[in-house]
Amino acid sequence: MDTYCSDCKRNTEVVFDHAAGDTVCSECGLVLESRSIDETSEWRTFADESGGDDPNRVGGPVNPLLGDAALSTVISKGPNGSNGDGSLARLQNRGGDPDRAIVLAFKAIATMADRLSLVSTIRDRASEIYKRLEDQKCTRGRNLDALVAACIYIACRQEGKPRTVKEICSIANGASKKEIGRAKEFIVKQLKVEMGESMEMGTIHAGDYLRRFCSNLGMNHEEIKVVQETVQKAEEFDIRRSPISIAAAIIYMITQLSDSKKPVLRADISVATTVAEGTIKNAYKDLYPHASKIIPEWYVKDKDLKNLCSPKA
Repeated sequence: MDTYCSDCKRNTEVVFDHAAGDTVCSECGLVLESRSIDETSEWRTFADESGGDDPNRVGGPVNPLLGDAALSTVISKGPNGSNGDGSLARLQNRGGDPDRAIVLAFKAIATMADRLSLVSTIRDRASEIYKRLEDQKCTRGRNLDALVAACIYIACRQEGKPRTVKEICSIANGASKKEIGRAKEFIVKQLKVEMGESMEMGTIHAGDYLRRFCSNLGMNHEEIKVVQETVQKAEEFDIRRSPISIAAAIIYMITQLSDSKKPVLRADISVATTVAEGTIKNAYKDLYPHASKIIPEWYVKDKDLKNLCSPKA
């Protein structure tokens, strides 16, 4: 590697002194850079002097939700791969790990959270909820996948990033929608006993789902903006439908007015929002009479509301 040397007044070949962290000119010996940081991998072996090649020198990350912060002692192997004092290793294995069950639950939470691309705050909140259940000794004999999925569902709502039950069900390793619903009710009941009051779940609004649903449908920025404003105005009316149904119906309404060359079908919206086509149709029927009032004026002036299909169609 060539670097400009201020003494030689030209680019010269340099030598790296890894011990001192210096970069030295090979011709005049001038130290061009001192105490540089070596960013390459450092796989120094901390195993025994028996030819072991294990590069690990630390354990897992500290987890405050586990006993002793997840720190533990491992009986290492002796020379030539032997277990040294075999009785110590046998005693350690017999003792078992008191946190084994909760560690498995935390791993399941992390896996499901990754499948839904959830942020770490939601994952940590779900782990905290499960830990509180474990402390009450009430998880034995219950479906782990359903409990973990319910913890994630509750955590999403508490963090203001709700997911539908169908979305949670899709990554719940076979746990049914009914099982997750029962697990959620069980968790709420148990934590209510612990706290002496109802657990705050967070209110769900139709707008909480919009950006994700619109992104799944490939809608542009203008369409997303008008959908969001329409949902906000729709909240002023007494539309007795679930927030997710209202969100899906408004997306269906706006896509009919869109100039997009590729039309978005109700079936496509059903897949993207996990709302049945019949439910979207019924919610659209309730919203249709208010179309002129809920769709923003800046968008309506260039559109013809007559292009909206009749709810009877």
